[in-house]
Amino acid sequence: MDQYRLRMKELPQTDQPRERLAQLGPTALSDAELLAILLRVGIPGFNVLQLAQQTLVECEGWPGLLRIEYNDLCQRRGFGAAKAATVKASLEIGRRLLLTGPDTRFQIKSPADAASLLMLEMSHLDQEHLRAVLLDTKNRVQQITTIYIGSVNSAMIRVGEVFKEAIRRNSAALILAHNHPSGDPSPSPEDILVTRQIVEAGKLLDCEVLDHLIIGRGRYVSMRERGLGFPT
Repeated sequence: MDQYRLRMKELPQTDQPRERLAQLGPTALSDAELLAILLRVGIPGFNVLQLAQQTLVECEGWPGLLRIEYNDLCQRRGFGAAKAATVKASLEIGRRLLLTGPDTRFQIKSPADAASLLMLEMSHLDQEHLRAVLLDTKNRVQQITTIYIGSVNSAMIRVGEVFKEAIRRNSAALILAHNHPSGDPSPSPEDILVTRQIVEAGKLLDCEVLDHLIIGRGRYVSMRERGLGFPT
């Protein structure tokens, strides 16, 4: 009996790669899920996620896909010119990013600099997202990571999760940011409590929390500038 294969649209929406990326961010996705987003559609008998998994196995992962010639990739079952071009262009972008020197990374010098990185997207989110901008010793951005989606309160947020990626990357400091879907960036008592707890944890972990931005609709509040949750 042939193995039963679900089409992507038959999978629960929360299990579909694009939906997972939207909810959890790209760092939460597997290699196969990331490739599936580039491929977009599968072939008869294989949904796009299965096609991506098979491709990665047969090509020996991303390094193999980077090495394979464009014309050879076009000839693979389930590919063709459009998919091959999308994959090769995406891998070349990644390769060029690796060659980019650290001195070209965006440097945070003020709350306004941090806000400029985040406001365009975060001011329009319909749920609260807590994010961290991870910084090196010169306050250059290493990564922006989503820590939590939902109401930002001390009962729900595990402090260890806030610093998990920062510790992995040996970050010197971080800037927290979360949005208020109401559009009003005014800090709540809960925001102040959460900030105080995370600032204290950062001291113990040797990763300084430089600020906590609250982002509203086209406006933001720097809690450090307001002296809220930070030692005076």
